[in-house]
Amino acid sequence: MEHFVWNFDPILFSLGPVMVHWYGVLFATAISCGFLVMKHIYKREGLPVESLDDLLMYCVVGIIVGARLAHCFFYDPEFYLSHPLKILYIWEGGLASHGGGLGAILALFYYHTKTKLAFLFLLDRLAIATAIFGFFVRIANFANSEILGNPTDKPWGIVFARVDNIARHPAQLYEAMAYLISFVVLYAIYRNTQLKQKHGGIFGLFLLFIFSARWAIESVKVSQTAYHEQFITTGQALSIPFLIVGVILFIKALLPTKTAK
Repeated sequence: MEHFVWNFDPILFSLGPVMVHWYGVLFATAISCGFLVMKHIYKREGLPVESLDDLLMYCVVGIIVGARLAHCFFYDPEFYLSHPLKILYIWEGGLASHGGGLGAILALFYYHTKTKLAFLFLLDRLAIATAIFGFFVRIANFANSEILGNPTDKPWGIVFARVDNIARHPAQLYEAMAYLISFVVLYAIYRNTQLKQKHGGIFGLFLLFIFSARWAIESVKVSQTAYHEQFITTGQALSIPFLIVGVILFIKALLPTKTAK
């Protein structure tokens, strides 16, 4: 069976010694789209749009720092503890979405202390923006031929020619679709239901959807850790607390309580 061959040049263009990568362009697109979604929501709800510049700065720092530290200490701790300066070498690759998510939550909490807007209220809105952000980041991973899936003989398997000649699950695209579907569903719920009035409901649903998908997709991804003989992958283990929080928040939002104000 012939499979689609992906031999995409990750470099968009070069200006002398400076190389502009598709990953950087798509990551910037992810940030821009997430910002525009939040701006749209803030305008709909009469919130202070000018404060979003601060939120953007906090989240970018939180996501990058959190994602980098999680990659270093959860996926290859022995190497980075032996070479601590390498933690700063972000350009060499290595960002973990679980850490990025936690970093964004901490950044949002700091923003909450500055604006006095309810924390769960903010998380519900940021979840929608995060979904479209995650979609573009996973497309960037695909452009980079990274976060590979296991070998497969399925007709939709893809040969990542810059890695090897083996047809693999396009795990990046699986996750990208999960994020895109999540964005569409969450925005529809935000626009058309009263769940947005129950603080934490949309965020809880986001956690359930994304980390359930992540748990399933991890089973077809190449292990990113130095330890391969595990009952569950590191990504699955890191998904468990997010799933638990998602269940708690979503159930709490469904319980008959007074409408949050």
